[in-house]
Formats: sequence, C-alpha cells, structure tokens
Amino acid sequence: MRIAVGADHGGYVAKEKLKQYLKELGHEYVDFGTNSTERCDYTDFAYLVAASVANKRCDVGIIIDAVGTGSCMMANKVPGVRAAVCNEIYTARNSRLHNGANVLTMGSLIVGDGVMKEIVDVWLKTELSGDRNILRVGKIMDVERRMLEGSLK
Repeated sequence: MRIAVGADHGGYVAKEKLKQYLKELGHEYVDFGTNSTERCDYTDFAYLVAASVANKRCDVGIIIDAVGTGSCMMANKVPGVRAAVCNEIYTARNSRLHNGANVLTMGSLIVGDGVMKEIVDVWLKTELSGDRNILRVGKIMDVERRMLEGSLK
C-alpha cells in the first residue's frame, strides 16, 4: 500500500516514528512534510496529503497534528476525501468499516507511540464492508458530487 503521510510541527516527531512503523509493516510512504519542529500551518500539509489521495497518487493518507481535528477538517475540503479523526482504536476501525475513510488524522498530544501503532494497524487492515455501509458512503459521495456540480438542494 502506498501511504501519504504529513504533519505540522506538533506532529513531526510522531510522523517520523510513523514512517519507521510503516516501513516495518512493508508499506511504501510518501512524506509531504513538515520536516522539522519549526512552527508551521497544519492546513498546508493536510491539503497535500488529502490531494495525493484524491488524485490517486497514494492509496490512503495519515496526518498528525496536535489533536487531529484541524487536519481532518482541512482534508475533508478536498473532493474525494473522507477523513476521520481517530485517537483511539474503536473509531479507527469504525471509520473504515462503516465510513470508508481514506485519510486518518491523529493528535500527537493525545496518542502515544504504542497507541498510534495500534490505531494505524487496525485502520490499515480494516475495509469498508456491508451493503448498508457501502450505500451510506455512496450517499456521502453523491452529496459531494452534487455540491461540485452546483445542484445541491
């Protein structure tokens, strides 16, 4: 699996650990930055990760900032992206199984190294499943399509 990774300054250290873990799992990753703990805007890196998933350059994306919420909000502005904040395992599984999330965001101030690995492992291994869930994700994508066409009522 080809995974887009990104972080702001608050998530940089965790992102570097994440890259090593992804390598151990046998995944390829593309690092969209940041490359230091110097203050920067999470929005820039969340966009790059999300865009790489939307344009199919990467299969999925993982973004780490301080809490995960800001990056999730930014990523969800990119058409084709279904990002979810997952700072614990249950939400990670649910976001994929029920919602077909293709971008995972986490908070470095919330999730420690061990939990981060567990979340990533569960998230990557879980797939959208079940007719009702597939139907619901289709409805989400239909709203997005109608918004892009300007025909949402």
